[in-house]
Amino acid sequence: MIDWSRHKPEAGRLLLSEPTLADPNFARTVVLLTAHNEEGSVGFVLNRPLQINMSDLGHGFDSIKLPLYEGGPVELDTLHYVHRLGPGIPGATEIGNEVYWGGDFEIVKKALKSYTSETIRFFLGYSGWAAGQLEDEIAQHAWLVAPALEEDIFLTPPDKLWEKCIKGLGGEEAGLAGYPMDPRWN
Repeated sequence: MIDWSRHKPEAGRLLLSEPTLADPNFARTVVLLTAHNEEGSVGFVLNRPLQINMSDLGHGFDSIKLPLYEGGPVELDTLHYVHRLGPGIPGATEIGNEVYWGGDFEIVKKALKSYTSETIRFFLGYSGWAAGQLEDEIAQHAWLVAPALEEDIFLTPPDKLWEKCIKGLGGEEAGLAGYPMDPRWN
């Protein structure tokens, strides 16, 4: 039997949507949780690259070819980032495994040309849940929670990430990777 509650949600963990999740914002997504507390949860979808990159934003980003990702359906006009730049970025929050969220963007912006997608990832918008909402969705089997590996966040190709993470859970959970998006295809 699948253990939907094996891992508890917390910053630095991944949310893996169950295979037939009907919400188009989260179908077959992997969300990196950057905050989870009594006020709610925040995260970013890791496997929804947009067809644009930083240079498409203008405003001094003209030569920056780093890809942009859809972070989630909330406030799509906001820019967010997770990185491996460490505590050298004032205001950055460590979310686990030497992965950080945000920090002083002016410092980041000055060195953007030296960063790669293996160092920093940018998102337009974010995924958010009100207090208790994520726990309710997990209880309804909408999400599996998994440990996050740096390679999952920065190295695994987005189109392979969901399946890799599901298989990485092992046991019966790994079997979900082969489940069709529409059960009628079975």
